[in-house]
Amino acid sequence: MKNRNLIIIGDSAFAQIAYHYFTDDTDYKVIGFSVEREFLINKQLFDLPVIPFDELTKTFAAKEHDVFVAVTYGQLNRLRTRLMNEAKTLGYSLASYISPYAFVSKEAKIGEHCFVFENNVIQPYSQIGDNVILWSGNHIGHHSKIGSHCFVSSHVVVSGFVSVGEYCFFGVNSTIANSINIGNDCWLGPATIISKDAPAQSLFPAAESQPSIVDTHKFFKLQSNAQTNTKYNSTIK
Repeated sequence: MKNRNLIIIGDSAFAQIAYHYFTDDTDYKVIGFSVEREFLINKQLFDLPVIPFDELTKTFAAKEHDVFVAVTYGQLNRLRTRLMNEAKTLGYSLASYISPYAFVSKEAKIGEHCFVFENNVIQPYSQIGDNVILWSGNHIGHHSKIGSHCFVSSHVVVSGFVSVGEYCFFGVNSTIANSINIGNDCWLGPATIISKDAPAQSLFPAAESQPSIVDTHKFFKLQSNAQTNTKYNSTIK
């Protein structure tokens, strides 16, 4: 039974993804979408109305609808936070989504307005603040704390006894060692490894891999593509 009405703030990729997760896995019925007036391009999404944010209360009564702000990490998570707070000030209750395919320890704590995708592992005694996005496949270790308004991309490892401040972003495959403190407003690029405390506003850019001076054909002792394909195809009969 779909017995709760939901408005999704946003109409981009995350909003479209959130629509399907809320529809498939929860008792929410998505009624419509909303964006700020200057960003209103399409008036419908999935055959549902997209309305200006400044008309939200005129169209969807706060007492009858919950809100989820499906915005990623724009302005280092400030945009999502601002829209969440504005919706809350208008009287809307904030929705959260926790995938039934995530493991969340009963001893863990998760704040309001969070989105936890599938295959996340949230171990005992860990704490997740408000307005946190955990994309798919992360590990949040025991006794660790993720501050409010953070965005954690896929396959991030947060080891045990880690403390993360607010408004942080963790790129894909980043890793934080045990007992590390990460200050507010930190940015960890993809595949970064943090083994020392990081003060507030630290920026860890991704270390881009450089191609070898030896290309793949030389490494695998291949000849031309045509010769390789001929030899390969001749073995398939």
